[in-house]
Order: sequence, then C-alpha cells, then structure tokens
Amino acid sequence: MRQSAHFIFHDSPMPLYAQLSDLLRQRIARGLWKPGDKVPTLEALVEEFQVARVTVRQAVDILTREGLLSPQRGRGTFVTEKAPTERSLKLETSLQGLAEAYRHDKPQLSLIEETGVVPELEPADGHAAPAYQHLRRVHSRAGEAYCVASIYLDKRVFLLAPKRFRQETVVPVLMDMPQVKIATAQQTLRIGTADVELASLLHIPLNSPVAEVRRIFVSPDGTVLYLGNITYRGDFIQFEMKLTL
Repeated sequence: MRQSAHFIFHDSPMPLYAQLSDLLRQRIARGLWKPGDKVPTLEALVEEFQVARVTVRQAVDILTREGLLSPQRGRGTFVTEKAPTERSLKLETSLQGLAEAYRHDKPQLSLIEETGVVPELEPADGHAAPAYQHLRRVHSRAGEAYCVASIYLDKRVFLLAPKRFRQETVVPVLMDMPQVKIATAQQTLRIGTADVELASLLHIPLNSPVAEVRRIFVSPDGTVLYLGNITYRGDFIQFEMKLTL
C-alpha cells in the first residue's frame, strides 16, 4: 500500500498535482535544475514525494506546456534551454526606484473600487484625507500574477488622473505628478502565508510563503496620500538592503 503524500504538501483545496508542479517550477527558477539538465525519472519523483504516478505525470505535463520541461522519447525529461534560471522582483527602497520597477506592469484584474472609504491608520502614520478611493487589483508581469494590492488613494489626488490610476500601477503615476508633493515615504515588510483567496489569485498553494508590505506616502501637511497593502508571492520577491558599518 502506497504511503500518503509527503508532509510538504498542504491540506489544500489546490490539487496535489498543482502543488507538485509549483514545487518543481521553483527548483527550475532557483537554478537547482538548470537548463539542459535531465530531471529525475518518474519513478524517482514518485518515491521522493510519495505520490501516485499520475500526479507526477500531471505536474510534468503542466511544466511541459509552460515550456520549462521537454520530454524526449527514450532519453528522459530535460529542462529546456530557454527556461528562466531567475525570477525575482526587487523590492526597491527608494521612491524613484519603486516607480521605475512597476512602470511597465499593468493591473490584471480590478476586484474592488470604492469611494468614500477611510483606511485604518496608526497615530504615527499621519492624518486621514477627507475621502479615499480604494483600488484592489492583481498585478502581473510577463503574464504571471505576482502581487495583490489594496490601495487607498487620497480622492483629491485620484481625481487628478482617474483614468491613469485605473489603468496603470499607482506609484509611477504619482511620481509623474509635479503637483503632488510627497514629504515622507516608508514601508514595512513581514513574512506571512497565503490564505485561500490569495492562493487562488496568485496561483500558488494554500499556505505558501508571501511577503506582506505596508507602504505609506505622506504630504508636507501630514496627510496620508497613499496607503498600500501589497502581498507578493514569496518566490517572486527579492529584498536587498545595504548594511552600515
């Protein structure tokens, strides 16, 4: 009798083959399986992950359709030469760098758009604007969802360019507006796990690691112009910082 699936798989509504395909995809993305490498046999993967042969076949089929793996009759399955060895999004620590990093990304999906709402602010954040526009959307790069953003934007700022704010990422639009003055900007990062909704929107297994960023821009008079709660796929984010001596 076959053992139950390996403990690394979550009790998740996401099918086991999808969880396995994501794990194998990460091996390629991290360079553990390099372009041209022959991947372990079907039997070896069945033994390693303690899953059925059909589960491994389905996972390999997914990566084959994505162009990451290439099964070759009589030889085995190989990582394709075009497979990316690195997939990361640098979490910038300067406003201009942040704007440029996101300038060419497009919101893939608008989930919510509300007006007249007020975000939850801490005393140290600054004071609230009279009203906010709330935008919640998924952002994609090269056709792959990488973050879910919940953004509160001062309604007066939003009305300066409502079409652009609805169609583009918010930070680059803000940086293009000379009439909008940002006195301070800060962000905090914590590591969390994906709940059912996030897992579905980002196409990752339930409880996968995610990076949760809270980002705030404040005007010279202390008004919170922008509050963003952004959740990034853990396998997509790269955070770099200089250490002082």
